Amino acid sequence: MVEGAAEQAPRNMIHRLSFRAMGTNMLACLDVDSEQAPGVLAQVPAWFEEWEQAFSRFRLDSELSRLNRSNGRPMPVSETFWQVFQAALDAEAWTDGLVTPTIADALREVGYDRDFDLLAGARLPSHFPTLTAARPLSTVEWDEARRTIHLPEGIRLDFGGVAKGWAAHQAMLRLSEYGPALMNAGGDVASSGPLRNGGSWEITITNPFTRKEEDSLGTILLRGEAVATSGTDHRRWQQGDFLRHHIIDPHTGLPAQTDVLSATVVAPTVLEAEAAAKSALIRGGLAGMAWLDADPSLAGFIVLEDGQGLYNERLKKYL
Repeated sequence: MVEGAAEQAPRNMIHRLSFRAMGTNMLACLDVDSEQAPGVLAQVPAWFEEWEQAFSRFRLDSELSRLNRSNGRPMPVSETFWQVFQAALDAEAWTDGLVTPTIADALREVGYDRDFDLLAGARLPSHFPTLTAARPLSTVEWDEARRTIHLPEGIRLDFGGVAKGWAAHQAMLRLSEYGPALMNAGGDVASSGPLRNGGSWEITITNPFTRKEEDSLGTILLRGEAVATSGTDHRRWQQGDFLRHHIIDPHTGLPAQTDVLSATVVAPTVLEAEAAAKSALIRGGLAGMAWLDADPSLAGFIVLEDGQGLYNERLKKYL
């Protein structure tokens, strides 16, 4: 079982590789009759290691950490970094600013200052965050011709889910050169198309109250679409008297105060699914579902803190 969703395709057809990267569980799948498959899948962890070296805010030598230390000077970035930066700009605009990477300092203020593998189970001393609203990514200057990014003083970035979604999409594209492929990056799931037999990839929706496979809330069927789950149920820690989670509301600079425990969204791409799920969670149950309903490309299922479930009619297409 991995965060948010677990791949359940028939085991006699699918080559699989499970590993850990970006602070979460990963599952790469290939539906091929080829002796090459294990060797192809064996390359996937190295891809994620390369991407993590670019985007981790916990590695002092990462490209992101160097940018965050650039002290107001323009910094040239790699093509990979540039692609994720542009994806973050798109996500911020599309979600009305609710999904933005300018929350790095807010995450640090509430105690998320290390890899979650090291934070899980920790009880941190009391601290009262002094930050207010996050500044929008649109205040950052960039030069496409020179491929440089200029962070103003006081802004540091954390690409978080955008980087994970981008990586899942890229890994799926590379694997799909060999056959039908699926990449599950901690619940951000990208599929290349139907299985060779015409069937669908089956993705279980984790019950956020128990997180047990036998208590799953249903199955999503993917045939080239993507699904992502955003939730406050898993990445939690204690900071003094406050129970914190990692979904920051940029309007307050604090963990989102929401009646949503988890939001699952099916979308054309995993980048869209990841951003939409987080946006719906921060907005709250009714407002989040209304926002999903307004976009004909999105299907969603929301679990509220009181145990109620909300879903839109488009979700039935994937059940």
